[in-house]
Amino acid sequence: MVTCRQLTRILLGGVAAASMQMALAAPIVVGQVGPMSGLEANQGRAYAAGMQLLFGNVNKAGGVNGHTFTLLRKDDGGRPEDTVSVTTQMIAEDKPMVLAGYFGNRNIRDLVAAGVLEKNRIALVGYRTAEIRPETPLLYNVRATLRDEINKLTEHLATIGITRLGLFYEDGPGAAALVAAAEEAAGRAQAKVIAKAAYPAGTNQVSPAIAAFTANPPQAIIMVATGAAVAGFIEQYRAGGGAAQLFAHSGVDIEQLSKRLAEEQMQGVAIAQVTPSPYKIASRLAKEFTDAVAKADKLDVPVSYSMMEGYINAKVIVEAVRRQGARPTREGMAAALDGIDNYNLGGYVVGFKPGIRTGSKFVELSIISGAGKIRQ
Repeated sequence: MVTCRQLTRILLGGVAAASMQMALAAPIVVGQVGPMSGLEANQGRAYAAGMQLLFGNVNKAGGVNGHTFTLLRKDDGGRPEDTVSVTTQMIAEDKPMVLAGYFGNRNIRDLVAAGVLEKNRIALVGYRTAEIRPETPLLYNVRATLRDEINKLTEHLATIGITRLGLFYEDGPGAAALVAAAEEAAGRAQAKVIAKAAYPAGTNQVSPAIAAFTANPPQAIIMVATGAAVAGFIEQYRAGGGAAQLFAHSGVDIEQLSKRLAEEQMQGVAIAQVTPSPYKIASRLAKEFTDAVAKADKLDVPVSYSMMEGYINAKVIVEAVRRQGARPTREGMAAALDGIDNYNLGGYVVGFKPGIRTGSKFVELSIISGAGKIRQ
């Protein structure tokens, strides 16, 4: 028989254990500094909405190991100098455990060069650039590389007999590596890049590029640029009578195109996609995402591939926290991410290895129909 004194000790022990668990189960702050305004605001906000969708559902289910997730969003307007300064301030004031959902070639490059990740021993999970990036410590991505996308595009073009290619791209320090990757991929496909044209980084000044392709017309043009620059390019190129087939990398969002372009201008444009489609249920992940959207409160942005990518990214972050048990830390995030291998999210696999921090090889092509809709 349990005495009153023993019962009291048991109850007090339970209260102490519960109090300790509550103390350990602090909210996990995930920090995003991205374009919530400016040229790429649609993409930045959609990515954030996808992460919030997943974190909200995890929190409603009780969290992970008692931990809940808070997404802290800060706007850099797409400006690299603001990316670095706002991130530094956020780390100091808000103490995020992990960073996520960053955008921009120079933004990522400057963040790494400034040593922000290394100094604070904090991982950045999930980012979008339009350049060939080297593998970098503490910088993890859940999507295929730009090189994978270019390989997919050139392989597809080779199968339909298109061998004279154009390359439209953003100028900058990463441009030489991009051009080399495109020429290498074209060579493997028995094709050739016959015309190359760049536009100034951070702008939509595409007219000189269009003139270059008009002077030396390719059969198809691969566009590695921001969504805003691609929209401007398509608009002016088609208006000027340009007839080449147009292929864009995954940074281009159909929602952004549809706001600016007429249906006939978008028809036939192909886009490389690095996540499953958010518009159809073709996998367990797509069904889970669709169900989450249906049950969510009104979203402030349309469903998009960017939103799906944010959702995937949040699932990887949650898994890394889960693997750390009761006491997740910044240092533990990197170790847990390095240990994620062949993690199947439901038809989409993510895996990292020491020295390899690009987590996916998934690339498929989508084509915009005459009605301005995505069709596979």
